[in-house]
Amino acid sequence: MTAPATTEQTATTPTTTEKLDPRALTDSAADLLNAMAALPANHPSRAAMRDRAIEAWLPLANHLAHRYSGRGEPTDDLAQTAAVGLIKAIDKFDPSRGVDFAGYAIPTIIGELKRHFRDRTWDIRVPRRLQELRLAISDANSSLLQTLGRSPTVADIAAHLKLTEEEVLEGLEGARAYNAVSLSTPTGDGDRATELGDMLGGEDNEFELAELRVALGPALATLDEREQKILTLRFYGNLTQSQIAEQIGVSQMHVSRLLARALTKLRGQLDGTY
Repeated sequence: MTAPATTEQTATTPTTTEKLDPRALTDSAADLLNAMAALPANHPSRAAMRDRAIEAWLPLANHLAHRYSGRGEPTDDLAQTAAVGLIKAIDKFDPSRGVDFAGYAIPTIIGELKRHFRDRTWDIRVPRRLQELRLAISDANSSLLQTLGRSPTVADIAAHLKLTEEEVLEGLEGARAYNAVSLSTPTGDGDRATELGDMLGGEDNEFELAELRVALGPALATLDEREQKILTLRFYGNLTQSQIAEQIGVSQMHVSRLLARALTKLRGQLDGTY
């Protein structure tokens, strides 16, 4: 999923009083975010530039929403939820942190989609405290991802929320409570419609992997910015090596080598941890 670009000209950042037509900007979508962030909060062109940034990155949100289709929620609802996540990412993104926008936006959008399912599928009577704790952990994870420039650890989240590590793990555990529905419940839309029972397979290991993902934070921090971006696009964005190559401007073969090198580094770090 590539951020759209037009020409190679560079747009200048206007002053507070200078009127800017956002349609005249010729930067890539990523550079558009940088220019928007440089504007004063009350600049008359900021709102229009924000709208253009949302439009430019909307294909990424739609791509991620499609990954969650066929799970019992209308496709339009998922697209709207992903768009909300994109808007949150754009509004909270701070280019001065040195974090690539795609690397920040993808987990933010995915988090919003998972929240959508979580809010609609509580299985047993989970205490409100645990529901609120789980949401607080999700928000803290998104915030710390940008602040730290890496995936936060359980200790990072605990310090941020002024909780113990045991309380953070308890909140993560609360996400296991999903709603039990009839196996004949329809899922999907149109030609893709089926019944929930037809989609059952093995156990969902997503939550079992949650702690491992958190533990990966320090290991990911050892990678350089390009390696982190490639891993994010490949495993969070679900892009192919060819799509990644197009986005970062190198050959598919080079992406393959960079990906292999990054994974080798991670294995080396984890081998010394586990």
